[in-house]
Amino acid sequence: MKTLLRIFAVTVLALAALTGAFIAWSWAPDLPLAQLKARWATPPSQFIEVEGLQVHLRDEGPRSDPAPIVLVHGTSASLHTWEGWAAELRKTRRVIRFDLPGFGLTGPNATNDYSRDVYVRFVGALMDRLGVQRFVIGGNSLGGDVAWTVAHAYPQRVQRLILVDAAGYPLESLSVPLGFRIAGTPALRGIMANILPPGLMAQSMRNVYGDPARVTPELVALYTDMARREGNRQALGAALQQRLAQRDSGRERDIKALSLPTLILWGGQDRLIPPVYAQRFAADISGAKLVMFDALGHVPQEEDPTATVAAVRAFLR
Repeated sequence: MKTLLRIFAVTVLALAALTGAFIAWSWAPDLPLAQLKARWATPPSQFIEVEGLQVHLRDEGPRSDPAPIVLVHGTSASLHTWEGWAAELRKTRRVIRFDLPGFGLTGPNATNDYSRDVYVRFVGALMDRLGVQRFVIGGNSLGGDVAWTVAHAYPQRVQRLILVDAAGYPLESLSVPLGFRIAGTPALRGIMANILPPGLMAQSMRNVYGDPARVTPELVALYTDMARREGNRQALGAALQQRLAQRDSGRERDIKALSLPTLILWGGQDRLIPPVYAQRFAADISGAKLVMFDALGHVPQEEDPTATVAAVRAFLR
């Protein structure tokens, strides 16, 4: 009996030591917003108040543009995902991009509500705040879902639509990044509030790229810092849980009701939202144009901005 108790005690101590070592190895508490702003919100970044939030925004290009291009990022991303597109498009067009509530430097909202309706209302309020009545809207992943839902909700305001590996249908993924799986597991959310194991972010990003070699240390640093903005990790867990609770079945009616010029861009190597969903969007939106990039993954606008923005410029012409 004493031997068993001794073995049990040694096992408990060993597990405690391993747990402590793991926490020390992966300890990554929230970072001060001022520190993040200094690195990631240099000009032309600005912050404007919308629905009680200080929204991180970049508004570039000629103000005379009658229909600015509004770009909406995906889950865990930020306005920086559109940097390559913005650099090209702002030469001739007004380009507006921002961090959605719960992500980037905008951070969580007071209600902890990241439902589709909240995001659609937020985009409308932001455009009102900027005095923009008519616009082109594009989005990637979650942002694509927001973009086409905004187009459906405000048909008189949205001139054209650009969907980039967009969500919208009941989803069957071939592979989900490890970071999303952890954030979507209620039992692990509390643990992840102050830890971020080294390599987790890089592994998750490589999972959504067609060519993992394109994931640079600076890109990993950007996504890591955005995750460590105060409240963002908790917001991600809430957002994923709310997305699961929302039913996407039946939304095909809204997609089929869209009647505006639409460009669909997709990465042929996307395993999170596979290319079969690109075909569904193309079939359901009358007159939509589909451009497939066979070598790219879930964030083609970030992985190869030069090739993807060329298709956008042709569409806008």
